[in-house]
Amino acid sequence: MTDINSVTIVGRLTRDLNGSDQREYAFTPNGQARANISIAVNRSRKQGDQWVDEANFFNVTIWGKPAENLLPYLKKGKQICVEGYLKQDRWQDKTTGQTRSNVSIVANNVQLLGGNSGSAGSQPTGGYAPKFQPQAQQNSFAPSNDVPSYDDQSFGGPQDSGFPEDIPF
Repeated sequence: MTDINSVTIVGRLTRDLNGSDQREYAFTPNGQARANISIAVNRSRKQGDQWVDEANFFNVTIWGKPAENLLPYLKKGKQICVEGYLKQDRWQDKTTGQTRSNVSIVANNVQLLGGNSGSAGSQPTGGYAPKFQPQAQQNSFAPSNDVPSYDDQSFGGPQDSGFPEDIPF
């Protein structure tokens, strides 16, 4: 029987992901990318009559193509959502002989959220989608003025837009 080990956490990056630092970003001998990041998660709790903010810091490892693709976007202050699992590493301390351990998150999915708290406007914040426009009747990819855009009409556009009225699902 397998137990459940699943984590979803939303926080902000504590530092830029430096592609030139081998400890933060590197490739394994078989060519798989690995990115080590740290995120801070703020939590408010009531202490007496007042609310107190406390920050918790979590180390996250991102593997493979997501690590490669996210490299330019993982900047200090960027809010991200990480879905993954907890992994405990254990080792013997060479100086004291004691067994040490560290729990980190291994990411299965990383989503960029919100803006950057530090340098607003310097990077795209993500979440942008192309504007929906139905194509004209002719086989042209250039937008024409007589084709209504998504903002001009209610969802689905006019009846002659080429979309069936009933959606089969």
